[in-house]
Amino acid sequence: MANILVVDDELGIRDLLWEILNDEGHAVEVAENAAQARAARLRESPDLVLLDIWMPDTDGVTLLKEWSATGQLTMPVIMMSGHATIDTAVEATKIGAMAFLEKPITLQKLLKAVEQGLAKGSSRPAAVAAGRPTELVIESAASSMLTVGAPVELGPQAQQNFMLDKPLREARDEFEKAYFEYHLARESGSMTRVAEKTGLERTHLYRKLKQLGVDLSRGKRGTAGN
Repeated sequence: MANILVVDDELGIRDLLWEILNDEGHAVEVAENAAQARAARLRESPDLVLLDIWMPDTDGVTLLKEWSATGQLTMPVIMMSGHATIDTAVEATKIGAMAFLEKPITLQKLLKAVEQGLAKGSSRPAAVAAGRPTELVIESAASSMLTVGAPVELGPQAQQNFMLDKPLREARDEFEKAYFEYHLARESGSMTRVAEKTGLERTHLYRKLKQLGVDLSRGKRGTAGN
């Protein structure tokens, strides 16, 4: 059993996460804003924090910065949002967040992220102190897991590393290229299905893939021998 702090300004989200995590045997504390989160952080010394990004008083990224600057970021923090971009996720990673969950959060992805966060919690402070790259697991309801700062399985065709010590645009392009290569491999090179999966118009998708230098034959080669 772990002590978990849930910080979210939406009552429905707090109640749902409390119920799920409580059923899993964890002791769950909830906070609806940054002020309550600060107090709970000092009072409970949580083993893990689920932190919403968009809150009315102080946003989650700012609170994360505050904890990092004051030496209070001694526990794994999983960021949550329904509107954040990859830029926001990368920013949170640099500060010290361990994972990002996109709302609506599925039960499977929530429990998986919590399990991984708790498992990595004991080794995380030593890694940060040694100056090693922070790792961010990005979980969304529409995509598979991607790990920033460690190898990412893209299927039988490729493996990609995302390192954060480079310009944001360059890191973002690498992420997007790996993202589209993953879907091309998964959909056997079908542009129609990839367009549906990624929510892009086919014309826009073609332009994007060309811009990123994605090999459009990769997914088709992967199924040639099947």
